Amino acid sequence: MTGRYPNTRLRRTRATGWSRALHRETLLTPADLIWPLFITEGEGVEEPISSLPGVSRWSIDGIVARAKEAVSLGVPVLALFPNTQPERRSDDGAEALNPDNLMCRAIRAIKDACGDDIGVLTDVALDPYTAHGQDGLLDDRGYVVNDETVAVLVDQALNQAKAGADIIAPSDMMDGRIGAIRMALEMGEHRNVQIMSYAAKYASAFYGPFRDAVGSGGLLKGDKKSYQMDPANSDEALREVELDIAEGADSVMVKPGLAYLDIIYRVKRAFGVPVFAYQVSGEYAMIEAAAGVGAGDRDALLMEKLLAFKRAGCSGILTYHAPVAAKLLNG
Repeated sequence: MTGRYPNTRLRRTRATGWSRALHRETLLTPADLIWPLFITEGEGVEEPISSLPGVSRWSIDGIVARAKEAVSLGVPVLALFPNTQPERRSDDGAEALNPDNLMCRAIRAIKDACGDDIGVLTDVALDPYTAHGQDGLLDDRGYVVNDETVAVLVDQALNQAKAGADIIAPSDMMDGRIGAIRMALEMGEHRNVQIMSYAAKYASAFYGPFRDAVGSGGLLKGDKKSYQMDPANSDEALREVELDIAEGADSVMVKPGLAYLDIIYRVKRAFGVPVFAYQVSGEYAMIEAAAGVGAGDRDALLMEKLLAFKRAGCSGILTYHAPVAAKLLNG
């Protein structure tokens, strides 16, 4: 058959809601979401973060309440980040190794309240604990040293695993830390603890509100370009991911998300492993700012971006909008 009628096939499939649902290629569910949360000291504390409207730091009791909310919404994992008090910060980040630090207490509280109904992902890096705001230890020149930092990260990871963490997520970008942490977990009888590697973490301008949230922004001296990736590079991301998979990562992360959809796509095509994106604080803040001035509908902007991550190849997305998105998806 010739003529224009066969060419209207795509339009016909879009004509009704049921048909659009039937032909939809990409599926997004609450199970695709990971909810990042910020922990602070105290009891009954909620501290709104001015650069992240709608996001707060919570004391541990509040974090437990958020965990129960996540379970009810079908969000399977929380990602925890501590706001360590200034007096507990030091040049060597020793508080990261304290079994009663804020992170470990929060892990235990969540597990006591929710058990295996929810997974707990923990950040492994020293910037929440250092007085200088860098992710690792510094030498006399102020340069972040790799091997000495990795040794501390291994102990930090074990500390979190002993507290009950389900997924260790090293965000530091030191070389060789995945293999070292994997070996330590195996030898320490934590064989079922997963590693989600921040394998392609870029030296991005989108992290500002996060650094406010964990209290490291005002402390940071210099930048992190010597160990985070150059935004101009994509082949390098594949090399980083390949190394981390070889060292024992169970899944990998691309951070930030939206500006690096090409990286997500390339990683998924090249390796076929679970790939996660972090819709970082700056991305979250831009959606809220756009909605706040009437430049777009917040919910529509959010869901379109989350679908973009899934379409690019993500198994899941870390997003501060997780509870909002889950409620929309649950109807």
